[in-house]
Amino acid sequence: MKQFCFIVAYVAASMAGNQPASPPGAAFPGAQSEWKGYPRYDFELADRPVTVVTPVNKAGGTPWLWRGEFFGAFPMVDEALLKRGWHVVYMACPNTFGSPDTIKRWLKLYQDLTRNHGFSPRPVLLGMSRGGLYVYSWAAAHPDKVGLIYGDAPVCDVKSWPGGKGKGKGSPRDWELFKQLFGLSEKQALEWRRNPIDILAPIARARIPILHVAGDADDVVPYEENTLVLKQRYEALGGHMELIVKPGV
Repeated sequence: MKQFCFIVAYVAASMAGNQPASPPGAAFPGAQSEWKGYPRYDFELADRPVTVVTPVNKAGGTPWLWRGEFFGAFPMVDEALLKRGWHVVYMACPNTFGSPDTIKRWLKLYQDLTRNHGFSPRPVLLGMSRGGLYVYSWAAAHPDKVGLIYGDAPVCDVKSWPGGKGKGKGSPRDWELFKQLFGLSEKQALEWRRNPIDILAPIARARIPILHVAGDADDVVPYEENTLVLKQRYEALGGHMELIVKPGV
C-alpha cells in the first residue's frame, strides 16, 4: 500500500504546478459507456480504436495518463488518478511494438486531444510490459510532449523479451512477429538499436523524470535485463529515475 501511495503521489506531483488553465474541450465522439464508475468514450481516430475515460471533476490543466498497452489491466493507478481529476487514454495498436507507424497514429491522437479537448501538452505515459516499447519510442521521438514515464515491469530490450536471449522465457511467436513487422533478419534483430535502453539521450536532455516498478523474480521481463540496464544508462546521461523493486515478485 505504501508503494502504491508513493506511485500515485509521485505521478501526480510530477504534473502539479505545471498545468496551464485549459479551455473547455469539445465533446468526445463515439459511444458512451462506463468504466469503473467513470464516463467512458470509445471512438476511432487514425483508423484505430481509442478509449478515453473522463473524471467526474476535471483537474486544472486537464492532466492525463496515456497507456501504451493493456487498457484495464491492473488499473489501480488509473482509478486513483481518475479520482484526482485526471483522464485515462488508450489507443489500440496491439502487437506493433511501438513501431514508427504506431507513433504516427499516436501523434494524431495527441494533436486531437491537446488541440480540440484542452488536454495537457505533457501527458504521463504508462508502459506496462510490452507497452514500454510504445512509451519510450514516443518519448524519444517527441520529448517535448511527455511529462513523466511510468513503467510497470516494462520491456526495455527486445533481446530479453520477446527474444528470450537472456534469462527470460521470451515469446517465440512475438519474436517472429517483431522481426516480420520491422523487416529484420535474426542478426539484424539482435543488433537493433531502437530499444528503450538505446534511445534515452533525447529523453534525458528533456529532463523527463522516470518511475519504474519491477519484480526481482520476473522471469518473463527480467528486471536485470530491462529496468536495471535502463536505470544505469539513464542516470549516466544525467537523467532522474525512481525505482521500486518488489522482492520475490
